[in-house]
Amino acid sequence: MKRKLICAALALAMVFALAACGEPASAPSPTPAQNLVTFTRENLPRLDGSTSTAPLATAMAAVLLGESEESVSDLINFSRTTESYRALMAGETDLVIAAEPNSAVFDEMDEAGFEIRMEPFAMDALVFMVNADNPVESLTLEQLRGIYTGEITNWSEVGGEDMEIVPFQRNAESGSQVLMEKLVMDGVEMMDPPEGYMLGSMGGLIDAVKQYDNSANALGYTVYYYANDMQMADGLKLLKIDGVMPDAGTIGSGEYPFLNPYYVAMNAAEPEDSMTGVLFSWILGPEGQQLVEMQGYVPVSKAS
Repeated sequence: MKRKLICAALALAMVFALAACGEPASAPSPTPAQNLVTFTRENLPRLDGSTSTAPLATAMAAVLLGESEESVSDLINFSRTTESYRALMAGETDLVIAAEPNSAVFDEMDEAGFEIRMEPFAMDALVFMVNADNPVESLTLEQLRGIYTGEITNWSEVGGEDMEIVPFQRNAESGSQVLMEKLVMDGVEMMDPPEGYMLGSMGGLIDAVKQYDNSANALGYTVYYYANDMQMADGLKLLKIDGVMPDAGTIGSGEYPFLNPYYVAMNAAEPEDSMTGVLFSWILGPEGQQLVEMQGYVPVSKAS
C-alpha cells in the first residue's frame, strides 16, 4: 500500500524518465540544458547511511527503479551512521543518507584531504523512552544530565517511584550516541555504562528498555523516526522533555529541544551532472522532499 501511495503522488512530478508503478512517468521534453535521466540497477549510486534512514533509501530505490521495496532490498545494506561516512571517504559508497557522524570522522577527512558536500534534507529528534508502566511523563535537560552522569540514580528523585534508574546507552559511534553527547550532554562527560548497559543496535536498546528485568525502571534513547514510524516502541512510552512531547509538529516547529538534521552527503569532487549529483539534488528538491514526508520523516522544506 505504501508503494502505491508513493507512485500515485510522485508520478506526475518526477523530472526523470522513471519506470515507477510499471510505466515510465511522463516528463517534459528535454532542452539542451536539461537531459532526462533514467536510473537503472547498473547506474544507481551506491547508497549507505544510518539505520533509521534505510527505509527511506529502500522507498527511493523502489521508486527510481520501478521495482517493489522487497526486490530492491539487496541494494540497501547500510553500515550505520559513522561507518557510512568512512565508506564515502574510502570510495566504497557514492551517496550517504544519514545523521551527523562522530566528530572524529571530520578530523579523519581533514587529515586525508577529503572534501565532503552535505546538506540537510530532513529533521529528526533524539527521544527518551521508558516502559509504559513507568509513571514518569517528563524529564528536564538537567535531570537527564544528572541521570547520565550518575548523580541521579532513583526514579523518586524525578517524580517517580522508589526504584533504581537503569540508564542504557548506545555504542560510541552510533548516530543516537553522537546526538546524545552533542544535544544533551554538551561537553559534560557521561558515566561509563555498567556491563551490559551499552547496546550495539537501536532495536537491542529498545528491547532492553521494554523488557529489562520485567520492571519499569529502565531508560533509553533513540531517534524519533525509529521509535515512531518503525513502530519499535510498542510497550514503551516517549517522555516529554521540559514539558514538550516529541511529535512531527513539535519537531517541525522547532519547539522540541533535541533536534538534529539528516544529511545527504557525497564527495565534493563529484560532478553535479553525474548520477550521484543528480540524485543528491533530487532528494533536496520538491519530489524528493515529498517522498521524505510520505515516508514519515519531517522534511526540511516543512521545518521552521
